Amino acid sequence: MNMTTIRTFATRISVVAVCSAALCSMPMLAQGRGMMAPEQRVEAIDKAVTLTPDQKTKILALYTEDQKKMQALREAQDPDMRTKMMDMRKDENTKIKDMLTDDQKPKFDEYLASMPQGRPAGGPPPQN
Repeated sequence: MNMTTIRTFATRISVVAVCSAALCSMPMLAQGRGMMAPEQRVEAIDKAVTLTPDQKTKILALYTEDQKKMQALREAQDPDMRTKMMDMRKDENTKIKDMLTDDQKPKFDEYLASMPQGRPAGGPPPQN
């Protein structure tokens, strides 16, 4: 092997290593399919609705628990996963709305309507 070939090979390995490290450090990818972490979802709702500390704690617990359930569905490769996840999201929204004051509820409805294709942040994309 000549020196040019060795340098080219070393450069390519370095590029692969750097790209791999960058991909591994991206927090959104760790959530699966680019979904938001429970903390990020609570932050987004807080920005739209202005939650109390108690509401934040309760909603975070709800999102964290459901995230675990959804991960279990993914790992089990449940054929009905999409439907179950959509039902979980609807249930989450109902539970969250029950935690909100009458002043916050319309803002929460606006927040949900502003989501891409009318789905909550982090929800599974619609399939056609």
